[in-house]
Amino acid sequence: MPQPLTDYASILRHHALHQGGKTAIHYGETSLSYAALADNVARFAGLLLSLGLGPGDRCVIALPDCPDFFHAFLGALHCGIVAVPVGTQLPAGHYAAIFRDARASALVTMSGSIAATAWTGPDATLLCVDAPDFADRLRRSNAAPAATPDATGPHFLLYTSGSTGEPKGVPHTQRDMLACARRYAGEVLGLGSTDVVLSASKLNFAFGLGNSLIFPLYHGATVILHPGGSGPAELFALPQLVADRRPTLFFAVPSVYAMLLRILAGDASPLASLRVCISAGEPLPAALRHQWQETTGLEILDGIGSTEALHIYIANRPGASVPGATGRVVPGYEARLVGEDGGPPPDGQPGRLHLRGESLATGYVNRPDLTAASFLDDGWFDTGDVFVCTGGLYRFQGRKDDLFKVGGNWVAPLLVEEVLRGHPAVLECAVTAQEVEGLFLPVAHIVAAPGQTDTSGLARELRAFVQSRLPPHLCPARFLFRADLPRTRTGKINRSELRQYQA
Repeated sequence: MPQPLTDYASILRHHALHQGGKTAIHYGETSLSYAALADNVARFAGLLLSLGLGPGDRCVIALPDCPDFFHAFLGALHCGIVAVPVGTQLPAGHYAAIFRDARASALVTMSGSIAATAWTGPDATLLCVDAPDFADRLRRSNAAPAATPDATGPHFLLYTSGSTGEPKGVPHTQRDMLACARRYAGEVLGLGSTDVVLSASKLNFAFGLGNSLIFPLYHGATVILHPGGSGPAELFALPQLVADRRPTLFFAVPSVYAMLLRILAGDASPLASLRVCISAGEPLPAALRHQWQETTGLEILDGIGSTEALHIYIANRPGASVPGATGRVVPGYEARLVGEDGGPPPDGQPGRLHLRGESLATGYVNRPDLTAASFLDDGWFDTGDVFVCTGGLYRFQGRKDDLFKVGGNWVAPLLVEEVLRGHPAVLECAVTAQEVEGLFLPVAHIVAAPGQTDTSGLARELRAFVQSRLPPHLCPARFLFRADLPRTRTGKINRSELRQYQA
């Protein structure tokens, strides 16, 4: 990527000039070139300006993964309007709260969507991209000149998944986008213009936004948009999509990889084009990584990121990944662990991760209390995640609220879960702290493999299985069997909900 290209309007102009005929986006049976994408983005910016919006106004985007998401998001950035991408299936009350919190001036969505129903702004500022006249309105719109982004932003807002509480608005700049594209995508993954990218995670989340928009457009690559959702039924279409469009990089959360293994049923031939797979969102179980590599011949690179940092900041490297480890710090970031006494813990002992880096936000929207608690002096951010680090290699232990003590000994639920997953009768599991006879002890929530009906006998078997492999304080006091595990809208296990569950 030639320098200086300091914003995505100049990046799109560059690609339109030098490789205008190249496919930027595959979507269903259609493809969109870089020249057409650049033109549509400028025209969408003109359409937003024609509604009376101007620099600094906020435009909420509630769209599935489709070219119109690119037009709306990049069109807003093109003319200095703040883009606010959100999910498409939130409760109406959540949309209303986001509209208020973001001070939204416009909404881009689909006709009849929950977001459209919840919209309380003027009708003129509700844009439905599937309306009969919308394509004509976009075609007739004047292409807006690109605005020069101000240094401080915000240029877009992302809302956290809510896995640790109420979703929070996180402001980011285009500088943050460029940093992630250069550092993680370029320096760690080696992503280049010949790559073709497919992400199971959606554009309205930070992980998916980086995978499908920030990375490929920066490097002049091609992205495949998966029109369906991320549920089991939609995932059945992924192997055929990979076989047809031949991506080279695939991004997903661990549960998607587990589902794909069942769908593939040992036949990895549809994945022949892939050179690397990437996982984030939750820790990648070592057993799942091993099974995937045994079945497909491909390694999965685990990593951890956050909405506050926009994308991944600790990751495994191609050809040098370590099973069960999150990885090493990505170039452009610094990390430190803080122990219970406020100082660095001994090597190999747990500590809370503080992060500093090029793509880090500076606070939360309208939340000075949470900003003061998490965004620290000298640019450090308290992630709330607990790690151990040995020789620069980080291993995730859980969120600070997930770890607890039994008899003075720390319990890391992920360690117990890793052992439980090694039992053939366990399909999924999660371990939380719950009150048992007046004491807070580890409790295992188990989704049994198909055919396992004698749960009382299985509980005894699992207890013996764990006791033979872990110290006594790590053995669950109870085994609670469930049909499935509750998850957040990003696919993470909802541990807060689990802690409230009683058999």
